[in-house]
Amino acid sequence: MQATLLVIAGPTAVGKTLLSIQLAQHFNTEIISADSRQFYKELSIGTTKPSIEEMQGVKHHFVDSHSIHQDFNVNEYEQEVIPLLNELFQTHPIVILTGGSGLYLDAICNGFDADLPEGNPEIREELNQIYQKYGIGLLQEKLKQLDLDFYNEIDLHNTKRVIRAIEVCILAKQPYSKLRKGKQQLRNFNVIKIALNRPKEALNKRINQRVDEMMEMGLLAEVESVLPFKNKNALNTVGYKELFDYLEKQTTLEQAIEKIKVNSRRYAKRQIAWFKRSADYKWFHPNQQTEIIEFIEKKLITK
Repeated sequence: MQATLLVIAGPTAVGKTLLSIQLAQHFNTEIISADSRQFYKELSIGTTKPSIEEMQGVKHHFVDSHSIHQDFNVNEYEQEVIPLLNELFQTHPIVILTGGSGLYLDAICNGFDADLPEGNPEIREELNQIYQKYGIGLLQEKLKQLDLDFYNEIDLHNTKRVIRAIEVCILAKQPYSKLRKGKQQLRNFNVIKIALNRPKEALNKRINQRVDEMMEMGLLAEVESVLPFKNKNALNTVGYKELFDYLEKQTTLEQAIEKIKVNSRRYAKRQIAWFKRSADYKWFHPNQQTEIIEFIEKKLITK
């Protein structure tokens, strides 16, 4: 059997973790995380990182692999994951890659194909000053005007990525999203892509419940522990930024929790849109484990 990368994608709270572990047990393999926040050791509750018990003995890579004090971007992720995959394929014909960060999944499957201009310190400084003075909202609106497609795809609370996208649009004089449609890199493995989804109301209910559960598990204390580092890129994410505002007395706790729920639902909507733009994904409900395994096994036979 040729080496095969099994991608399990989908929005937040849809059920990727449980299904990926079930599939890893079925195919006797290991999991690589493509969740760009589960990399960080200091963030656990707010990133819904799987516990040792939830992992059920399945080895996970890129969970607790980096620190919030390290800058770690999608290019570096690709450079670290590809050699790891080549190593894992020596003993596992199938390896699972799972997460909701579409850009990171694409980087492994296709290569980070953008021909991007080099950074401009003056433009970046100007954008950083806008952020410091007016907050992320103004930058989000600017990106929306420059590149609506990319605006609808990325995590809009990732300040560093928003600023970089605006910078690229200005320097290239065209949308960032158009620059990412270059030639794909050839990979020495096959790829099977599965995307998970649930009916909108059911997914939103799960998102809301997850936020409540995270608060019960101690999310506020976790956020308070990293408050001194709130400007780190890793902390520009849903669940942390809203509680930073509460800790700095800019909002009430109830308002912050509700904002986490709203922003999480919006993020899920953008994630679904990202995966639906690719015809390579086969969509399933997370409970269709039998159908998913049958689909994978048929694809393995025809590869």
